[in-house]
Amino acid sequence: MRICLIAEGSYPYVLGGVSSWVNTIIRSYPEHEFIIYSISVEASKKGKYKYDIPENVVEIVDVFLDEIELVKYKTGKKYSIDKNQEKALQNLFSGNDVEWKDIFKFFSSGKIKSIGEFFMSKNFYSFVEKTYKEKYQYTPFTEFIWNVRSMYLTLFYLLSKKPPKADVYHSICTGYAGVISAYGKYLYDSPVILSEHGIYTREREEEIIKSTWIKPYHKEMWTRYFNNLSRCAYGYSDVVTSLFMQNKKLQVEFGCNEGKIKLIPNGVEIKDYEGLPTKEDNSVVNIGSIARIVPIKDIKTMLLSFNIVKRTVQNSKFYIMGPIDEDEEYYKECLNLVKDLDIKDVIFTGTVKVSEYINKMDVLVLTSISEGQPLAVMEAMATKKPLVCTDVGHCRGLLYGYGDNYGQCGFIEAVTDYEGIAKSITKLAIDEELRNDMGKSGYERVRNIYTKELMISSYRDMYCQYERI
Repeated sequence: MRICLIAEGSYPYVLGGVSSWVNTIIRSYPEHEFIIYSISVEASKKGKYKYDIPENVVEIVDVFLDEIELVKYKTGKKYSIDKNQEKALQNLFSGNDVEWKDIFKFFSSGKIKSIGEFFMSKNFYSFVEKTYKEKYQYTPFTEFIWNVRSMYLTLFYLLSKKPPKADVYHSICTGYAGVISAYGKYLYDSPVILSEHGIYTREREEEIIKSTWIKPYHKEMWTRYFNNLSRCAYGYSDVVTSLFMQNKKLQVEFGCNEGKIKLIPNGVEIKDYEGLPTKEDNSVVNIGSIARIVPIKDIKTMLLSFNIVKRTVQNSKFYIMGPIDEDEEYYKECLNLVKDLDIKDVIFTGTVKVSEYINKMDVLVLTSISEGQPLAVMEAMATKKPLVCTDVGHCRGLLYGYGDNYGQCGFIEAVTDYEGIAKSITKLAIDEELRNDMGKSGYERVRNIYTKELMISSYRDMYCQYERI
């Protein structure tokens, strides 16, 4: 069976939990062939994969968003659009419910030879003008049209490229990846599996609220846009997986049919974390974080916390284990913060083999502002390490459990609360017995509930269900 895995901003160009999950999925089913449909930003990174590509990957389809601007624009064209397609496009621009089959029919018709040309067409101007007069006439028109252009250029560029034919489309999120999987189903009548790690719609909402470049009077428009993308993905999916119950509730809230949703938690292979290197100097307390150096991981809060910890636990070191090249500007900001605060013993390791470091840590920390069910947390639990995490995604469930009687394996603190995070880190750093007790609790929880074997068997059953005889 040929499976098209659709990844947005992750595998195979970005390291991290979601990408590791994709790599695990592909390698776990050598009996199937995989096509990777990768939506990425920078064409300059083409072929510079962060993973060794498994042999059962038969094709990698790259779509780089920075190539959109290479399209040449011609003005004044008028397209012949039937009434249903025109209505669907107008609803899309207006943020109303969309009949996506009419959108797909329009883009698969071959009428659009150049996305740039469409954005300079009379039709596009008509859609924009009508939406503006209906909902946004009291805002500057120039700002409005540039927001619309920024919003839809990516979507229409992706829809201008037909996805490869496959027996199953497996999207790793809603959003653009989810729309492409729906497009594949429309074109080839193949089933769609949607696996959400974080809830895409909620994450985009949070980004929109915090953004400074989107004016307050346009933020609702952006939110509606991403809601529509997610509803498309949910509507066309045959099955939707969720990592834990709270995410399932959010999926239903954002428009997914509850009957489609299956709970499949992520898992780790305990034996992979046995016999790992231990620290050599027991006089030092090693505090670590497995995280990419990007804003969503909120590395700055980690640093502010460690600055406080260091005052009490002077024999402590802080290792931040993760790639530094994904957002170089943010990495520089983090380095400047270390310098400005004069924080000693902070080590940015860059990309490393986590297995060579994790068992040398005494405490693991995660200060993300958004997560699903973090692999980094389960890796810490598998090595009997206590944790301090922010209250995002399933971190509370992993650390505290839901009536499973395995006990607490760390502390949960509020997002950005660096003082609370520092207090909890300090408590663990100075109390070896507490660290050991919590580490054992986490180990028992992950060993019994969050197993790789269960995750793999669940997806194998799902794939087999759609295997064509």
